[in-house]
Amino acid sequence: MDKHTWIDIAVCVDMKIATAACNTSSHKLCIILEIHTENRLGLTEFTDLITISQMTPGPIAINAATFVGMKLTGMPGAVVATLGYITPSCIIVTIIAKLYLKYREMDMLQGILGGIRPAVVALIGSAGISILQTAFWEVSGKMVISDTSWLMVGIFVVCVILLRKVKMNPIWVMLLAGVMKVFVAVAGKI
Repeated sequence: MDKHTWIDIAVCVDMKIATAACNTSSHKLCIILEIHTENRLGLTEFTDLITISQMTPGPIAINAATFVGMKLTGMPGAVVATLGYITPSCIIVTIIAKLYLKYREMDMLQGILGGIRPAVVALIGSAGISILQTAFWEVSGKMVISDTSWLMVGIFVVCVILLRKVKMNPIWVMLLAGVMKVFVAVAGKI
């Protein structure tokens, strides 16, 4: 495999993926596969890319960009690939923020944002319900009382009480929930 320039990685690869920001991760993976298999990565390397991107925290596409940059040109390539991936998003968000600050007093803009709010709440609620379903009924995926993970329901109730009644910091609640699950899992194996 011949060496590629850092500019090639940043401009041709990661900016194309990053500008597809409105697409799903699956679509981004298809773009990554298309771009990175054009005489850049073999199928084995692409499989490694997906595996490592899934194992590391953060969005899969940025992890993939960093992996490919590292694979092709080492640490400088990883840095440039990562910057090439995040730059379009930073530019777009900066432009939107400047436009918002300039036009935030417009009634039409406030009306649009007011109309978007319920949709955002619905999206967040839908994601929360999906997470609850996965946590409570992970074995079967069906919402059946007999398949309910009562341990997870108990941890959820404790977390809600700590958040709403005790007003505990959400970070501490998440850490405590993780510790409770690990403790119960270890205690169950003894």
